[in-house]
Amino acid sequence: MTGAEFQQISHTIPVDAGIYKYYDKDGTLLYVGKAKSLRKRVSSYFVKNHDNYKTRKLVEHIHHIEFTIVDSEQDAFLLENSLIKQFKPKYNIELKDDKTYPYIVIKHEAFPRVFLTRNVIKDGSEYLGPFTSVGKVRELLDIIKYNIPLRTCNLNLSADNVRKGKYKVCLEYHLGNCKGPCEGLQSEEDYREGLQQVRNILKGNLSPIVNLFKEQMMEHVSKMEFEKAEIMKKKIESLETYSAKSTIVNTRMGNVDVFSIISEGNHAYVNYLRILNGTIADTKTVTLEKQLEETDEEVMVYAIAYLRDVFKSITHEIIVPFAISYPESSVTITVPKGGDKKKLLELSEKNVNYFKEELFRKKILHLEGKSDFERKQVLYQLQADLELPVLPTHIECFDNSNFQGSYPVAACVVFKDGVASKKDYRHFNIKTVEGINDFASMKEIVYRRYNRLLAEQQPLPQLVIIDGGKGQLGSAMESIRALDLIGSMTVVGLAKNEEEIFFPGDSESIKLPYNSESLKLIRRVRDEVHRFGITFHRQKRSKGTFKNELESIKGIGQNTATQLLKTFRSVAKIKLLTQEDLAKEVGLSKATLIWQHFHKA
Repeated sequence: MTGAEFQQISHTIPVDAGIYKYYDKDGTLLYVGKAKSLRKRVSSYFVKNHDNYKTRKLVEHIHHIEFTIVDSEQDAFLLENSLIKQFKPKYNIELKDDKTYPYIVIKHEAFPRVFLTRNVIKDGSEYLGPFTSVGKVRELLDIIKYNIPLRTCNLNLSADNVRKGKYKVCLEYHLGNCKGPCEGLQSEEDYREGLQQVRNILKGNLSPIVNLFKEQMMEHVSKMEFEKAEIMKKKIESLETYSAKSTIVNTRMGNVDVFSIISEGNHAYVNYLRILNGTIADTKTVTLEKQLEETDEEVMVYAIAYLRDVFKSITHEIIVPFAISYPESSVTITVPKGGDKKKLLELSEKNVNYFKEELFRKKILHLEGKSDFERKQVLYQLQADLELPVLPTHIECFDNSNFQGSYPVAACVVFKDGVASKKDYRHFNIKTVEGINDFASMKEIVYRRYNRLLAEQQPLPQLVIIDGGKGQLGSAMESIRALDLIGSMTVVGLAKNEEEIFFPGDSESIKLPYNSESLKLIRRVRDEVHRFGITFHRQKRSKGTFKNELESIKGIGQNTATQLLKTFRSVAKIKLLTQEDLAKEVGLSKATLIWQHFHKA
């Protein structure tokens, strides 16, 4: 649908809140969205130029639009999520989570059994969970079996069968693990009390059970039944040990949900901590693929809705790292500044960081599980897509890294036969460049890398990827020319946002098919150079071994540089200060040295 075609129907679009659906000419649902004002939101797709490639493609394929008006923004939010789950439209956020979760089921039957299952059947049974770990479920079932006598047999214990005496007690009864409902030795009311204790354990609410066991223990003591009292004592100790093994934040905190997010390129990673009675009951991290330049807030809201639905959360407080508009009036959104809630958020962020790093490592190893033939097929495809003169069995990739305008470093990763060759990785401290200059830094590290390979008579790569746009590619090529290596290798630039590939001297970029094996390999190489560079950068910062641009000024030491960075946050901001502003912070003599360094011209 073109902008002109849209203008002919724009006046028919309602201004109310609701959801809109885009269809292609074959009637396939492409995208579902929600809006406070349908006309304003839908018009935004057709009245402006979009930088994002996928958004442009979506607009090109829209053939007709359908609307559903609802009473409130919350209703639109719920309907949008329902339709996305049902139809999985191509251009909506894609959630990479096809896992079936384990539940603990209380079976709908006489004297219900309690056991683990992954199949949720609508037969009237009660399903508790889901849980993210089968090991956690088995541990809970062991705790339940030790403390609460319930039957494990699959006999039909109908009132008629029990009355007729069809069954006899088994070994579990004699071991004390069952009270013998099969022979009528346990009433249904007593059995239901045991099931309620099971529910309390699964909800992390152990106090009622512990208090009950303490009462029963004291009752046995008063009757001089010391062996029975000892059994109750051991049960109490087992529950307290289980409670201690859980991560307890603050028992007064109650039930809250905690979410954190990392967003990189077209992917986002969201971690969920479920807190029950001040105890971390579960944690789950999911991967989401962005399709249309969705903001972190939009991704976060979608992930929260999905995870709260999956884990059946009804908590009334959600802890997040930044303010979001979550359309459930009964839910409070908290962005903590300190205290236990802030610690929980930091723990969630730690989990999502770990998940992302593990995922990247698995991506890097993606080709390692394949045969030589399969790996070569990917490389042949890359050679054809980039029109390379030789097969790129040796690929190298460079990236610069700095922190708040300070601490410049760089990294180089090496892939051989499509697999990471970590022993050949190299990192660089920038030596010849003053201040932050990504172009000059790239020129330096490329020169140092290949000057050394030439000196040591080491083989050169067939393909070199410069992570950056035309400017950094041009700087790299200056070093390639200086070393007289033009024609010895192919050098390309990879733009950070659009994943466009630039060749030296070409005004137009190349875009490989989004899901092609060639682009997947290039992404893995790029992701690995990011990971390796950032890891090196963090190590250097944590060891305090960086000398930033301020410390390179004669007469300015580490303490003064640190003081300025703490106050003004970055070297870039310090460069903009007047001499008087600097003098207020570090005194006139040092301020003069710093100001003159940045204003030599």
